[in-house]
Amino acid sequence: MQQLEKPPSSQIQIKLNGESTTGLFIAITIIGIWVASLTYLLSVDISKLNFFTILLGVIWQTFLYTGLFITAHDAMHGVVFPKSSKVNHFIGSFSLLLYGWLSYKKLIKKHWLHHHHPASESDPDFHNGKQKNFFAWYLYFMKNYWSWWQIIVLTSVYNISHYLLHIPKENLTYFWAIPAVLSSVQLFYFGTFLPHQEPENGYSEPHRAQTISLPVWLSFLTCYHFGYHNEHHEYPHAAWWQLPKVYKLRTEP
Repeated sequence: MQQLEKPPSSQIQIKLNGESTTGLFIAITIIGIWVASLTYLLSVDISKLNFFTILLGVIWQTFLYTGLFITAHDAMHGVVFPKSSKVNHFIGSFSLLLYGWLSYKKLIKKHWLHHHHPASESDPDFHNGKQKNFFAWYLYFMKNYWSWWQIIVLTSVYNISHYLLHIPKENLTYFWAIPAVLSSVQLFYFGTFLPHQEPENGYSEPHRAQTISLPVWLSFLTCYHFGYHNEHHEYPHAAWWQLPKVYKLRTEP
């Protein structure tokens, strides 16, 4: 990980044009693939699948779940569909509904608190000063975002899907429940824990964020370029798929 110096703002012009539909197209594609993939995986006869095929399905669904959240995250920054805030926020709300019945209004408020007060007592994503290791911080982090109401709703959906729609519990567990949980771990690790843990020489203001320097293809696979985190804080109106360009512009001679 490395901290990068900010070049003159004139060198980086990445904010989406208000007429751009690229973000909307990418968002709809991610949502569509998630729906199609989940529909298929919930219908397969899991008894005929070997362990590695099931594992591949779990990893694939985890990756798509992460894409849903990243889509909602971009909506919070207004870059899914800049032309229409209503469409933009609808896509964000819908993505979080599919992801885990999360409240878009609550998350957008907390997310902007994170941007305004990163790695501080006012940051809802930050640890409490004591629980700094990965597992303790993750549990503390999740406590701020999950509620008993969400657990009740998701449990109800699980049981209705099984008893009324006759979807096997194994399919629901492996391809719906487990990927959602793994995705939360993935997002926390690459979007909070690594970028915002305190470096040995202390934080660098103003963003208190570090970049996870990886090849572009690996950055995409790990967390949709969320590892370019200092760039995200510096240029919050850059879409997730624009972050490699921002990183390149900031690091090239």
